[in-house]
Amino acid sequence: MNLDPETYLQQWADRYKADLTQNIMPFWMKHGVDSVNGGVYTCLNRDGSLMDTTKSVWFQGRFAYICAYAYNHIEQNAEWLEVAKSTIDFIEAHCFDKDRHMFFSVTAEGTPLRKRRYVFSETFAAIAMAEYAIASGNAHYAQRALEVFDDTLRFLSTPGFLLPKFESHVQLQGHSIVMILINVCSCLRRAINEERLTRQIDESIDKLQRYFIHPEFKALLETVGPNGEFIDTNMTRTINPGHCIETSWFIMEEARHRQWDKTLTDMALTIFDWSWDWGWDKEFGGIINFRDCKNLPPQDYAQDMKFWWPQCETIIASLYAYLATGDEKYLQRHRQISEWTYAHFPDPDYPEWYGYLHRDGTVAQPAKGNLYKGPFHIPRMMVKSFTLCQEILQKL
Repeated sequence: MNLDPETYLQQWADRYKADLTQNIMPFWMKHGVDSVNGGVYTCLNRDGSLMDTTKSVWFQGRFAYICAYAYNHIEQNAEWLEVAKSTIDFIEAHCFDKDRHMFFSVTAEGTPLRKRRYVFSETFAAIAMAEYAIASGNAHYAQRALEVFDDTLRFLSTPGFLLPKFESHVQLQGHSIVMILINVCSCLRRAINEERLTRQIDESIDKLQRYFIHPEFKALLETVGPNGEFIDTNMTRTINPGHCIETSWFIMEEARHRQWDKTLTDMALTIFDWSWDWGWDKEFGGIINFRDCKNLPPQDYAQDMKFWWPQCETIIASLYAYLATGDEKYLQRHRQISEWTYAHFPDPDYPEWYGYLHRDGTVAQPAKGNLYKGPFHIPRMMVKSFTLCQEILQKL
């Protein structure tokens, strides 16, 4: 199908903005915002009714970030800015332990419930504070974001601070924290330009190149040995296509920051192309959850499901790739993933999107949120894709 890029992209830009401002954000403002204690609830049923008052600390940072990010790039909605501030206040008051390592979940009032070995709560709090600093003009929050970022690096580099996932003799490294630090530093750098943020981006990209990219499988692996060794077990053969595609657009964003540095651009496009080939379901459409790099049966029980977030990341990556190259195959890829996503994930009877589909696109469960799904990937996709469409249109 031949596409007229200008008409096509303008239609999608309009749709992203309308969906964000008329559907997604109003849903979370109405049903998720805790006007009593501050912060946000995410365990919401299909109609927005509250199923559980447990608060995901990840999502306190994620939602505050989204509110400020939408304020900065879509419209200066005073309610969004107010809620971003309220949620950051909740984070500061309740979500840090005495050792400065953040909790994973807390009660509605902020009483700690669980602490985990991860530092993702910290990464999302940091980007929230940085984005709010831009939105509010208050430099205190940029400095606070840097403090949280520095603590994150300290936790990661201090032996024994974070509980190990495996026994001490098992030496593995994971893709997740390497890739997320690229995005964290990119977000922080927009608020406060510190050279160490770019150094961290360089370090993460170097690790991806040296350890996680495996051309013999045409794949970016989730888990490798300490020197990037391929380890032939069920777990370490895992490819997470959506995660890899998200990484690809993080790198494309950095390539654009460096005037489309060719090495970074080529690396990002290679990851995207490989991951699309692994992830796109040729029978049913959409991006599948997990693949095995030797085409053996994947171990994860949700291996053939279609989750909301890989589709969102693929929409962003396809637009970034088209911006970078002008190659129509990426616009066609955007059409494929967008048509499938919008045909299956938006709820026809209530606001917001489903999160969990079976492989054939039927709904696995209809809730709009839990401790892992909430107002992040979908609104981030809409804001980012709106701005990318606008940027591409300006070049046409």
